Amino acid sequence: MSSRLRAFARLITAVAIVTAYVALHLAITAGMDLRACDRFRDAPARAAAFTAALDRYAAGDVSARAEIRAGNTWFKENAPSGASRSAVSSTTGDVEKGRVSRARERAAGLAADVERDRARLDRKLGSSRATALYWAVPPVVLLGPALWLRRRRRLDTAEIIRVVSRFAPRQRWWRRPVFLLASGAGYVLLAGGVIVVGTAQRRGYTMPPMAMMGSLVGGLAAVGAGLLSLRYTRPRSARGAARALLADGRQPVLYLRSFADDDTAAQVDDSAGFVSVHSREEQFTGALGAVGPVIAVGRPGEPLPRLGAARFYLPLDDWQPTVLRLMELSQLIVLRLGLGEGLWWEVQQARATQPARKLLLLAPGGVPELAPAGPSLRGRRMARSRRGAGLARLSPAQPCRTLDPSPLRRGLSSGLRRRRAVTAAAPATGRSPRHRSGLG
Repeated sequence: MSSRLRAFARLITAVAIVTAYVALHLAITAGMDLRACDRFRDAPARAAAFTAALDRYAAGDVSARAEIRAGNTWFKENAPSGASRSAVSSTTGDVEKGRVSRARERAAGLAADVERDRARLDRKLGSSRATALYWAVPPVVLLGPALWLRRRRRLDTAEIIRVVSRFAPRQRWWRRPVFLLASGAGYVLLAGGVIVVGTAQRRGYTMPPMAMMGSLVGGLAAVGAGLLSLRYTRPRSARGAARALLADGRQPVLYLRSFADDDTAAQVDDSAGFVSVHSREEQFTGALGAVGPVIAVGRPGEPLPRLGAARFYLPLDDWQPTVLRLMELSQLIVLRLGLGEGLWWEVQQARATQPARKLLLLAPGGVPELAPAGPSLRGRRMARSRRGAGLARLSPAQPCRTLDPSPLRRGLSSGLRRRRAVTAAAPATGRSPRHRSGLG
């Protein structure tokens, strides 16, 4: 599915969901109006009984006073806010004050007031029904195209989902929603603590000393609790590779690296002025999300998946065929250069079997052991930035394109810069993040 068709599918789905929500809300309103009409159905008989009781009370029947009160209670509970309810309430008040003649004058037009209120309720019910039906038409009409586009999206990635699903660990259905809610609570604690601490720092001179100290201690405690909560819940709420592919619908970005680099990629770099909770790999894969969902082979035996690329786990004795097949089915292959025979086997196989426009090499800085790797790339120089790392195109036809890695190491506020950096480097692969080409 192309990016334009995918965006169109999302638009149709969003319109269908919004209109369905509005139609449901209007249908509930129409149901409430229908209930009001049903409850007010006996209003003419109740009005006649109320008038008769008032006449008996005016004739000296004191026991009719209880019937007048009962009629007033019924109109308060079942009549809409209108003339009949107001007339009954005023009439009952006059009876309680002994002004019987005035009460009879008020009750003289009660039957007409009831009919006007019934007509108003009927009109309101008809209008709410018509509006609910009007808003129900778009979601019903868009349901077919939305389901067709969803089916097509799944068919486009059906094969790679089948490949990845064989190696995806099974999880209970409730696990991810529960930990997502817990992660949301952690983010609330973190944001609230940061706000409280910042407010105490800016306005502490206007606050009593004990209040300022309490704000600082409470804010720092909330920040700590939020960080601990996120550290525990976020890995447990991570989406697996199969679910990530199913939710996105685009061909994936295959991220290959040495397992020995996972600890470095999991480090968190605090941005200026804010506490970051996102690791380097999360920031990098978040930028690569402009191209497609990022998947990676998980480290065998790890109790929880690393945050960043969506993980799946391959057997130790038979992983090469699956990796080769995933290379063919992926729209982009990002190879993080490092140490390890398995990684360099993947680099050699990617160069031998895949077109150069699908390959991006991520060269980390500060690793002198990678220096001898230059000759193995057939003389193609790996371009590096001044900060010692780069993302380069592996192609002899055009010069290397380098991605400055510094935006990838910054915090939450640099998401747009990270996306722009990857977008700038993506044309070097022969495709744009918004364009999906064939496998070959």
